[in-house]
Order: sequence, then C-alpha cells, then structure tokens
Amino acid sequence: MERSITSSKHMKIAEVNKKWAELQRTLAREFDMEQPDIKVVLFLIGVQELGKGPQTFSKREKEELMHIATCRLFSAMGFYELKGLDAEGWPHWELVKPIPNYTLLEQELIMKSLIVDYFEDTYTF
Repeated sequence: MERSITSSKHMKIAEVNKKWAELQRTLAREFDMEQPDIKVVLFLIGVQELGKGPQTFSKREKEELMHIATCRLFSAMGFYELKGLDAEGWPHWELVKPIPNYTLLEQELIMKSLIVDYFEDTYTF
C-alpha cells in the first residue's frame, strides 16, 4: 500500500511525482528554461515571497531566497512562523517546532509536495 506524504493535502507518492513533473514542464515553458530542479524552484518561490520582482542577486542573497522559500513552504506544516520584515523588506521566519529527522527520500518528497501545494494555491498550472 502506498503511503501518504506529510503535507497539507496528503498526496500519495505517485501523485506528488506526477504533479511535480507537470509543474517542472510548466515552469520550463513559462520561463523558457530547462526543467528546473528543486533548488531552482525554491529560488523562484523565494523571489516571489520577497516581492521585489526580478533583479540581480548575490550568491548569498540567492541562498537566503532559497531559505525564505523553505521556511514559507514548511510554515504550511506548522514548523515556521513569519516574524516580520527587516528594514530592507526581507522576511524573517522563526522555527516554532522541530522538524523531524526525515530520510533523504522523505525530505525530497515532502519538499516536492509542499512546492506543488504552493503553486496550486497561488497559481493555475
């Protein structure tokens, strides 16, 4: 029996992978790029959550954008809460409960599930 992934919508593994592949194809088409991996999608979510539009970011800022995206996604599972914005308008999140020690496969599937949920809740694809 196929188990559910622990996300807000409890998708089955096959459903997560199907929707993830569909999202990758959509993003590749919309942004005229190769199919993005999880890091690229996290970067895109981070840019969206920052809300300042496309611009040039330093390597450090890109890492911070991926962290913003990760916090935003895991907030759907109750692990992070938005604490506010700093003087430059960057969001700051607080870990409010420990994230369990998931296996690498579980981490990947949960992240894909949360990303799919994010895009389903925010956009039509």
